[in-house]
Amino acid sequence: MIKELSELGKKLREESAGEKIVHDAIKDEPISIDLVIKKDGSFIKFEPIEKIVRPAEAITAKKGKARLLLDKAEEVLGYLGEEKKHKLFIDKLKEYEHLNILRPVIAFYTTKKVDGIEKALSAFEEQVNEKERSGNIAFRIENDDSRLHEKQEVYKAIIDKYDKQKKEKLLSGSQKCSICGKNNNPVEDVPHGMIKRVPDGQTSGCALVSYNDSAYESYNLIGNLNSQICTACTRTYVEGLNWLMNNGNTQVIQNKNGKEKEIFKHSNRKNFGSDTAIVFWTKNDQQVSELDLFDNPDPGTVAHLMESVASGDINKSKYIDTDRFYSCTLSGAAARIAVRDWIEISIVDLKKAIARWFEDIKIEAWGESYFPPLYRLANCAQNEKSDNKTTTSRIAMHLWKSSLKGIAPPLWILSAVLKRVRIIENAEDGGNKESVTPERAALIRLILNRNNKGGYMVTEKLDIENCSPPYICGRIFAVLEGIQRAALGKNINAGIRERFFSFASTNPSSAFGRLMKLSQNHLSKLKNEKAGLAVILDRELQELFSKIQEFPAIFTLEEQGQFAIGYYHQKQDTFKKAKSNAELKAATEESDKETDD
Repeated sequence: MIKELSELGKKLREESAGEKIVHDAIKDEPISIDLVIKKDGSFIKFEPIEKIVRPAEAITAKKGKARLLLDKAEEVLGYLGEEKKHKLFIDKLKEYEHLNILRPVIAFYTTKKVDGIEKALSAFEEQVNEKERSGNIAFRIENDDSRLHEKQEVYKAIIDKYDKQKKEKLLSGSQKCSICGKNNNPVEDVPHGMIKRVPDGQTSGCALVSYNDSAYESYNLIGNLNSQICTACTRTYVEGLNWLMNNGNTQVIQNKNGKEKEIFKHSNRKNFGSDTAIVFWTKNDQQVSELDLFDNPDPGTVAHLMESVASGDINKSKYIDTDRFYSCTLSGAAARIAVRDWIEISIVDLKKAIARWFEDIKIEAWGESYFPPLYRLANCAQNEKSDNKTTTSRIAMHLWKSSLKGIAPPLWILSAVLKRVRIIENAEDGGNKESVTPERAALIRLILNRNNKGGYMVTEKLDIENCSPPYICGRIFAVLEGIQRAALGKNINAGIRERFFSFASTNPSSAFGRLMKLSQNHLSKLKNEKAGLAVILDRELQELFSKIQEFPAIFTLEEQGQFAIGYYHQKQDTFKKAKSNAELKAATEESDKETDD
């Protein structure tokens, strides 16, 4: 994984060559404030600017270090009494005091005859707003638009010093890098660099590689020496991962009220919950538009993809397409990054897996084929209004892996979904929400089929050939619910779904005995008021009873999933029939089209 991230970082450097200085000693850093001085070092003013990014000296970590000519107010001015940090900045400046171009800055700090550092420190809070004081401060000479740290002689001095130190370290001996396999760059016990904007991570950044336990010192390898990653590869993998985490563009969208707002859309990152992010890229920068289907599964585009795979058109480039797709799932863990998953796959196999994914999650909803977005599937086990998003992010991570590798999602997801269904059914307002939504039905179908060990495969819509007891029981329950609704109306405080769904889906033999007694009362009432509808529903009920010899005592987890699918399929079939039979509309409910988001 780190090798591929390093290769990405190298490629990004090559692409930017010519536009800016590319060297391990130089790194892009943000600038928020210009400190303007005269040539004699006298302070003129602070000039807050809109944040920009410019090359500056690269440092592996801020702790115990300062950057030449560009740093925070604590380092540049000793602001808030940070004398130790300020001393680090002055010591770094002294290392380059031989440069004539830095004489105004040296005078700013050392010449008592000019109003330098003391005047600047007293004017800082007056001239810079509190919100802007945390930004980096750069030095600029009066009437000069470029900043001192951007002068070519400063860059050259930084690079020359870096190369000299590197040469000295190599002469003293160096390990072979575990990433590039070479020993022309030193392997050091220094921080590798911080990754910004990691979910649940520190705002200052998180480390992907970090050792700090004495147990790792048994082979005389202290700290990051254990990684055996050279300084060149550390910088490129950090640059590559930071680019993946932050690459994208600002887009203008309309909210629900019709007002426009700006959002930042990542191009190589998907956020799953508040604590998990997935970054992805391809070796040769090939665009994989099929990934957009996870967020917006257009039926026409999905159908075209599945047709291409089925016809073999996608295999025509199998022997010439060498591009690879990479995906990494990350979460923050205080100051470190937890790598939850790593996927490497060919583009051809990726497209096949995506096509199969949509074939496996396809479900009939309101008479049409429906492909739920991945984020809706991930939300199936949890109410979106909940503050705790851990379950959602974990499910999303497994579904992403399942979609790209064609593997079965773990059964604990099925357990979580069915638990959510039971919570809705047992809630006081359960009758106002549909528990087995199209999204939940699609997810249950996916899990059951990919974990199938020789039983009935769950189809997209009602399967009259499927005679498995749990599936038939689910269908019977849906018919019984329809009979009650037709007999008593739709405004029932607590119908059989709210009272018996959980019971019937786990202990069918006990539940259906009581349900049959209730249904006979409902059928009797229905025969007096809507005889034709009573005949239709009673006949359907008898046909289903003929397919089952006895109600099992208990259903396993997978059988509970089959029960839910049978229930869903039967309700969708009744909905379709109601379009051509006005009487059947009394057995359906308006809330069928609601989802629990």
